[in-house]
Amino acid sequence: METLSFQFPAGQPAKGRALVGCVGSGDLEVLMEPGAAGTLTIQVVTSVNGSSPRWQHLFERMFGGQVLPALRIDIHDFGATPGVVRLRLEQGLEEITHD
Repeated sequence: METLSFQFPAGQPAKGRALVGCVGSGDLEVLMEPGAAGTLTIQVVTSVNGSSPRWQHLFERMFGGQVLPALRIDIHDFGATPGVVRLRLEQGLEEITHD
């Protein structure tokens, strides 16, 4: 198991919380909570050692160039593909922005 941490610029704290996915399904779980103003922090606990560059590229593609609400995102990964990770993150962001 490996724990990875990432940070990106953000706006004001999100107003809601979201939980999507289920790590017990062999997939991944994403928990989103309001974070400190100006910062989007992501912590990934993954069963795939050495995957930090893959996660960094995925987050840069998703969050680069847009201002998201300040969030603390916890991801518990059990070897999910980048497409599934993106889907779960988009589901969580939709729940947060539509509350």
